[in-house]
Amino acid sequence: MQALKVLGITFSQVQSGAYAIILSELQGKRRLPIVIGTAEAQSIAICMEGLTPPRPLTHDLMLNLLAAIDAVLTEVVIYKYAKGVFYAKLMIDHHKRLIELDSRTSDALALAVRAKAAIYTTDKIMEEAGVIMDDDDLWEDDETQAEQTSKVSYEAMNLEELQKTLQEAIAGEDYEKASYLRDLMKKRKK
Repeated sequence: MQALKVLGITFSQVQSGAYAIILSELQGKRRLPIVIGTAEAQSIAICMEGLTPPRPLTHDLMLNLLAAIDAVLTEVVIYKYAKGVFYAKLMIDHHKRLIELDSRTSDALALAVRAKAAIYTTDKIMEEAGVIMDDDDLWEDDETQAEQTSKVSYEAMNLEELQKTLQEAIAGEDYEKASYLRDLMKKRKK
């Protein structure tokens, strides 16, 4: 098994309107890009940015439910890759009893990020779907990982939050960010 960490989120090069979460080997140079939906990308980005939504998101609710029954998500295992689809399992410890639950990989990763749970995959999956790339190649238009992740989290904000963030960007003279936020607000108002 290969231990992985979340490197970041970027816009998918493969599927229009989707995102890709980039996982990195802890002991190696290979990356594992996995296409995920907008909702999961937003959920992961919000957590990575350290933001707290006013109400629990679905993945927060799931972890709250586990905590309420005294269970802990210990790890996520991406165990299968077939026809371009990744399959994952949640490994949950409930009173020293191991429970394995099948999960969509995007949901499993959103939970792992929140629970700070370990993420693993098989050597075979890394050989089939892993790629070696420079970190600079991951982020379009020379944007950094943080900028890409921030853009995803901005999409989860309401108009009031966007307006406040826009004012902060202008005050900090970050006009590129301000321009992006302005355009996002215009798009939402339509």
